[in-house]
Amino acid sequence: MRPPPTMRRAIYLTSPVLRQGTESLPMITFRMVADTIDYQECDTLMFTSKQAVASAETIDPHWKTYPTIAIGAATAAQIERLGGTVLYHPKRFYGETLAQEVLERFRSRRILYLRPRVVSFDSRAFLAQAGYTLREQILYETVCRTYSADAAPPPGAIVVFTSPSTIHCFLKRFAWRDDYTAIVIGEATRKHLPSECDYRVAPYPLIDACLETARQIANV
Repeated sequence: MRPPPTMRRAIYLTSPVLRQGTESLPMITFRMVADTIDYQECDTLMFTSKQAVASAETIDPHWKTYPTIAIGAATAAQIERLGGTVLYHPKRFYGETLAQEVLERFRSRRILYLRPRVVSFDSRAFLAQAGYTLREQILYETVCRTYSADAAPPPGAIVVFTSPSTIHCFLKRFAWRDDYTAIVIGEATRKHLPSECDYRVAPYPLIDACLETARQIANV
């Protein structure tokens, strides 16, 4: 059931960031699981999230002395904002794309992948099949935040999901209503939605693109 056209559709953002015009419902928080970074034998770092970059900065700012490979523009911007150097980021924002680029462009480099405990794509296994050994170190893990049932978005809400973990944590806390609409940041995240879910995929894998899509729907 879709909400009546006269109903104002609230936009709920499940990422732990604040954006004007949205209701903040952060579903995840981060817990550090490392207190040092083992740079042994590496000459390049790889990041697939902004949080991994922020975690590296907290643990050891020395990471900035290494060139880096990033999964996309947002992660690359975070690296540069903190004073690091970006060698490359692909135009497509998927783990498999990045792993393939490693094989094609950076096979001679000794890459250390600084990552969360759970990832949506196993770059190490993919690269191992091609004979490349990717070193990894887990820096942090994602933890679901706790909410009571009455914190659930109201009927007709538009819910913005920025990662698979935000979906998993949302569904742990709340029932999905058939009058909700999900906005997801990319195809890798979309795959974690309930099959019956009404959804839209943002045109670009950026929070601002998700919110623009949500506003377009809210204003219909």
